[in-house]
Amino acid sequence: MEFVSLVLPMRQLDEEKHFEYFRMTAETFDHLLDRVVPFIQHPACHRAPVSATERLSATLRYLSTGMSQTALAASYKLGTATVSKIIKEVCLALWAGLEEEVKCPEGAQWEAIRDGFWEKWNYPNCVGAIDGKHVRIKAPANSGSSFFNYKGYFSFVLMAACDAQYRFTFVDVGAFGKESDAGVFSRSKFGAELLQGRLPPLPCAPLPGTEVLTPHVFVADEAFPQKIYLMRPYPGSQQLSHDQKVYNYRHSRARRIIENSFGILAARWRIMGKAMECSEDTAEVVTKACIALHNFLAKGDQDLPEENRYIPPGMADRDGAPGEWRRIVEGDTNLTRTRRITAARATQDGMAVREIFKEYFQTDEGRLEWQDQHVRCGTLHNV
Repeated sequence: MEFVSLVLPMRQLDEEKHFEYFRMTAETFDHLLDRVVPFIQHPACHRAPVSATERLSATLRYLSTGMSQTALAASYKLGTATVSKIIKEVCLALWAGLEEEVKCPEGAQWEAIRDGFWEKWNYPNCVGAIDGKHVRIKAPANSGSSFFNYKGYFSFVLMAACDAQYRFTFVDVGAFGKESDAGVFSRSKFGAELLQGRLPPLPCAPLPGTEVLTPHVFVADEAFPQKIYLMRPYPGSQQLSHDQKVYNYRHSRARRIIENSFGILAARWRIMGKAMECSEDTAEVVTKACIALHNFLAKGDQDLPEENRYIPPGMADRDGAPGEWRRIVEGDTNLTRTRRITAARATQDGMAVREIFKEYFQTDEGRLEWQDQHVRCGTLHNV
């Protein structure tokens, strides 16, 4: 264990290097170990067992660098088969041990998410931004065309929603890549519940400063249908009215939080930067582990100095300036956009709800002083 014997003592001497290796401080590493050790601790069956600490450190190194399992095995003086087994075991443990970080919001948590979108991104009664991504994998054995998508490579679909703090609130992993153009969203548990009106569970509420009631909504891009609880931008650009363009700008400010969430995920966990060279089952487990770690570390940022934060200032897009994650993942990300997510059509009621938001953004209570300038300059997508 030459590599481990050098890395683990180093964390007490060089906090910056520890953060670079594992994406977290030494103290956070120990806390994480406490969360997962019940799922990976087992009786020693030979004279030199691989400890839980070593297994967690090796897995975090694999996820954070995206290095091959062969290279990782050589670094840790372990067999490749042993490393492969460790990675899957620890990723399963991360998903189980961090279950509290990735479970569906409940009760007052929904209200906190709504308040966050209004306070930070100026979209009222919004309880999440949603999107779907392809996660590339090498050709799965005996998969036929199930995982072969319209972009010409093998993948599965990751569908997710996030809050205003870049934390994932819903995750659905594993739909076949070929399903990306019709039905993925509606067949996911999250999508089915939203389209059937069971999400979000909050009643209609007045828009801030008014008595006008609207449902609570999620925001998405043009790949999703317009529904009562699901807002998408007005289509096209040339024929839109000024008010419609303002709506699209305000919509973009809220929707791009999910784009940034995926981007930060890929920047911090570089295993997401290339096609995963493992089985489809393991790739899904690895993806879930990265999401669980993302939420776990993002949640703890508020208690850390800026240099030790998982999402430091400047990592995400802000005030028209691109986030640092874009430089890190430029041309090298394993998360690519899906096209049309569902074959469901827009509803008249859904379009009527969008009209209410559009009109609200022109009132004294709802307008932003800079929104007209953004529209005039054509910078609809700046946040």
